Amino acid sequence: MRRVAVVLFNLGGPDAPESVRPFLENLFTDPAILRVPGFIRPWLGRLIAARRTKAACENYAILGGGSPLRELTEAQGLALEALLNAEAGPAAEYRCFVAMRYWHPFSDAAARAVRDWGAEEVLLLPLYPQFSTTTTGSSMRAWGEAAAAIGLDLPTTTLCCWHSDAGFTTATAALVRAAHDRARAELPASVPLRLLFSAHGLPERIVKAGDPYQWQVERSVAAVVERLGIESPDHVVCYQSRVTPQKWLGPSTEAELQRAAQDRVAVLVCPIAFVSEHSETLVELDVEYREAAHRLGVPGYFRVPAQNSDPGFIAALAGLVQRARGSGRMLCSYAGGRQCPKQHTGCPHTRAALRVKDAA
Repeated sequence: MRRVAVVLFNLGGPDAPESVRPFLENLFTDPAILRVPGFIRPWLGRLIAARRTKAACENYAILGGGSPLRELTEAQGLALEALLNAEAGPAAEYRCFVAMRYWHPFSDAAARAVRDWGAEEVLLLPLYPQFSTTTTGSSMRAWGEAAAAIGLDLPTTTLCCWHSDAGFTTATAALVRAAHDRARAELPASVPLRLLFSAHGLPERIVKAGDPYQWQVERSVAAVVERLGIESPDHVVCYQSRVTPQKWLGPSTEAELQRAAQDRVAVLVCPIAFVSEHSETLVELDVEYREAAHRLGVPGYFRVPAQNSDPGFIAALAGLVQRARGSGRMLCSYAGGRQCPKQHTGCPHTRAALRVKDAA
């Protein structure tokens, strides 16, 4: 029986009020996030973290002082592990490990746990459906450094993205459709309902530099809408969580709430790039944007829940794991090879090809 470690990548979140500032410092000193010269980044990142700590603490106070992301990710891991083992029989034994990027458990702890378990094979599974150099790319680098530091040299498969995976988009569409039906039941028949697919934003310059995230988000939305079973649904892709003054991807979720108020349509918000509840869904979407919608006069505000441990979603993850292992590739997308158009030079397949070319 072959031991297969499935490492779940996620952002992480502070687990207590006193961990908010160090969490933010880890976030804003990451070169994938704060793209300034290296000699500036440490002090600038700490300065940004210091200035954002008070507001962040207030947000996490709404959640009881910390983020639920670790517990929810661990629950996803346990559900995925159980399903994989049930389907594998005697051929393989799976165990899931969590590697958070900016707070515990970090990649170094996960790598040690993988080694101590006696894994014979590793599969890296980002819980970011869409690849970005700022999320999956950063986590891949952190894992590589952590594994190298302890001499963990095992056959490793990296699943870089699964934005349009049929299992993922079908499970997501089911959650959207259920929320849509609940919203329609509460609304007068005369009030239209618009779907806002809200994704975490990125500075526009990162996308222009080749990051495929926006393209992949749009593919996710198109696939989910196709599976909704609703004829010509009114929908839009929008972006939340802007944190710097530079130009970010648009339209913003706030701008779409303003447009909904002008159009006198209710909104159903779906967090299309998040698969677990955390501060950006439980606070930003459920509290801040709900209050903004009420203030603007939007005739109804509803939200699709994140996937968490939804059985359909966990089944989709299991299918992704099995196909990635069977792909014969060290780096693969949900469909095997590269999916991004060539202009998206931030795609990890481009970088892998360049490394092969350089080695030759």
